[in-house]
Amino acid sequence: MSLPSTTASNSPGSIQAGSALAGNMVRQRRNRLLQRFLRHRLAVVSLIFLALVLIFTFPLASSLAPADPNRIDLRAIGKAPSPSHPLGTDMTGRDLLSRLVYGGRISMAVGIVAVSIYISLGTLLGSIAGYYGGRVDTVIMRLTEVVMAFPTLIILITIVAVIGPGLFNAMIAIGLIGWTGIARLVRGQILSLRETDFVTAARATGVSQWRTLLRHILPNIVAPIIVAATFGIAGAILTEAGLSFLGLGIKPPTPSWGNMINEAQQLNIIENKPWLWLAPGLMITLSVLAINFIGDGLRDALDPRMTLD
Repeated sequence: MSLPSTTASNSPGSIQAGSALAGNMVRQRRNRLLQRFLRHRLAVVSLIFLALVLIFTFPLASSLAPADPNRIDLRAIGKAPSPSHPLGTDMTGRDLLSRLVYGGRISMAVGIVAVSIYISLGTLLGSIAGYYGGRVDTVIMRLTEVVMAFPTLIILITIVAVIGPGLFNAMIAIGLIGWTGIARLVRGQILSLRETDFVTAARATGVSQWRTLLRHILPNIVAPIIVAATFGIAGAILTEAGLSFLGLGIKPPTPSWGNMINEAQQLNIIENKPWLWLAPGLMITLSVLAINFIGDGLRDALDPRMTLD
């Protein structure tokens, strides 16, 4: 009498069924995340608004802008909104709608690139500190605390004074000071995961330390990093606006929402020509609020404790 095969579970049919089941579970999880996000109506509206801003400031900028943002028209200096200049002109005769559109491209780019820099740096340092611990953890955390001990604006002014103002320098300066919070977040998450059963099993099977960190630990902390990055973009946009307002960010004539407000800071302009500062100020406010609401929606969607009604 023949014995039953012990390899039936490894048959092609069983493997395909297992793959289909895993794929179905992934799809169900994605659907649950999407449903949780869609329940946050402010986040959905904010996502639509931010998508429109990105579309208008990147692919459709040249179509939406009525003129070159740096073209000076001496016959239209400080003109109020009109059919030829829907948002008016500034004190050198440049069209404000064009500058608002192209300035949004600069401000959004600074936010995205700066956050990418400090998310990468913070994740790297936090991962090393949390996973290896010991002296490595002590050195990285003491460095983090030293950076956090100084006022952000003072560090930014110092960095910009050394490397000079400008678009890429503003991205680097903001990116070099925002990593501390991400490093502490990632370190805390890894400390709670590195002694779990699945990490211990990976070590027991001979998986290298870096592979364990990259393949088994980091994928489980992506959610809080995404939420932190979303909020970070809003903070980076505000920081760039502040630097440009102080004359330390984007150098004129390149437009950004921050230096547009800087050019309209005189009292007589604030009182008599509100169109010079109202549009860029409103766009900064709405964009930052939208990003924060999107971050709230993502946090709720990625929180495993949230359940659908």
